Amino acid sequence: MRLLAIVGVLVVGWAALAGASAGAGTAPPADGAFDYQLGGAYAPAAGTQIVTRDRTESPLPGVYSICYVNAFQTQPGARTWWRARHRSLLLRRHGAGVQDPGWPGEFLLDTSSARRRAGIAKVVGRWIDGCARAGFQAVEPDNLDSWTRSKGRLSSSDNFALARRLIARAHRAGLAIAQKNAAEKTATAKRAGFDFAVAESCQVYDECDAYTGAYGAEVLEIEYADEGGEANFQAACEARGASISINYRDHDLLTPDDPGYVDQVC
Repeated sequence: MRLLAIVGVLVVGWAALAGASAGAGTAPPADGAFDYQLGGAYAPAAGTQIVTRDRTESPLPGVYSICYVNAFQTQPGARTWWRARHRSLLLRRHGAGVQDPGWPGEFLLDTSSARRRAGIAKVVGRWIDGCARAGFQAVEPDNLDSWTRSKGRLSSSDNFALARRLIARAHRAGLAIAQKNAAEKTATAKRAGFDFAVAESCQVYDECDAYTGAYGAEVLEIEYADEGGEANFQAACEARGASISINYRDHDLLTPDDPGYVDQVC
């Protein structure tokens, strides 16, 4: 009887795990032409197969559309909204919010406790569900690596505990979900359940093999014009352009009508 009970528990456990991933979406087409459009939506070049847009934009019909959400820190200009509605979810140091030094106006969310992670997941989860309702096929939750900018107040374990909640939420909504950056944690991210990776500047920082080693061809690489220029982009194309999607963009991710707009693929 005891053995039967143990078997029953295992069966229920496996069923629960299967239910958590039920409906998980399909990853982007491997090596599909890719356009990273976070600075504003526009009609991409002919032949584009994958487009990433902010969650406030509409997906592009006829292509694989990825919905961007800032899940581990605030969007620029959104601090007031978070302070008014979810003040306890903002990370603080000496009473002040902890700001991302590389992106002024983005403040880190506090993933340090189960209660706060649940609160963040509730907010971001609604956005993920909105992405699914809008017709996106996948979601890109940004700043998985925010613990590296937290001045020691967060850990990778904290962030991955939140990530697992977001992965389950995306899969329940029928969406695939991307690991965004954190190259040193690709093995952990893959085990957590991420379906593909979005890698910024991995050529510059010699991190691309970490992503392809975990995800194979299911990697979307973005290289920026102000980080090594076109020579860096060409080196990325020579190294991986035949096997994964690579998009060369201006760092502000401008639209075609803006001065300084850069957008190439290989």
